[in-house]
Amino acid sequence: MSPQLALLVNPAARGGRTLRLLEPVARRLRAGGAELSVIVGDDAADALERACTAVSERPDALVAFGGDGLVHLAVQAVAGTDVPLGIIPAGTGNDIAAALGLHRADPIAAARTVLRMRTRQVDAASIRAGAADELFAGVVCCGFDSRVNERANRLTWPPGMARYLVAMAGELRSFRPIPFRVTFDGDEVVEREAMLVAVANTHSYGAGMRVCPDAAPDDGLLDVAMIGAMSKREFLRVFPGVYRGTHVGHPAVSIRRARGVRVEVGSPDEDVVAYADGERVGAVPLECAVRPGALRVIV
Repeated sequence: MSPQLALLVNPAARGGRTLRLLEPVARRLRAGGAELSVIVGDDAADALERACTAVSERPDALVAFGGDGLVHLAVQAVAGTDVPLGIIPAGTGNDIAAALGLHRADPIAAARTVLRMRTRQVDAASIRAGAADELFAGVVCCGFDSRVNERANRLTWPPGMARYLVAMAGELRSFRPIPFRVTFDGDEVVEREAMLVAVANTHSYGAGMRVCPDAAPDDGLLDVAMIGAMSKREFLRVFPGVYRGTHVGHPAVSIRRARGVRVEVGSPDEDVVAYADGERVGAVPLECAVRPGALRVIV
């Protein structure tokens, strides 16, 4: 029987270059016997509404064709349903796809994976920050990294990852450690100045930064990394190790596991915004809680 697939597309992924891949990907899915409907929203809210409508019609899968941001949107539509999520990575980082062992650099190979329809149950997690109450599949960041995101989103040049490098250099000049208060499972409280706090369902974000290298998406737990206060010189020495996961050996870095976590800042003067799966969520304080087995994904 032909699988009924709803293909959710982000036309802005990779600066619009992803659209050139849409036709060969759709052709490969149809050649494999799939009946395909393509969903393109006018904006994120419209795309989510269309995705939720598609899921309510019970396709064999909702397939996200884009990056982590589009996967984040698709998770809102499929979590808690029996409709599996397929991922055809076509963004800049594709960290969620990497955590699930999917083809990050070959959309046609990823399309073949979707056609096999082999599924796996994995966790999602809820996040409440500011007025937002949603789910995430990858990593929530707040602190230095989220401020770099804020700065990068205000820039119009250069394109792609280069924009984030420019934003990182600019943020580093003015950044000061933030006084955080982190509560684990409503019980244990840690108060310390830190460069950043990350709450992870999967191990990486930001195009390969392995902030919690041992995080697993199906263990019913969240990994919480804190990179404590340090000089800018030391931070520049330690932070590149996040791409290999070697930063965890530094004495200022701690990782704990919990089912739920609350992150607050200890000063009303601190303006800290949280990003989940690379998408702006809202201002700290935030609360996260794992949702074990909330997602069926095609792997």
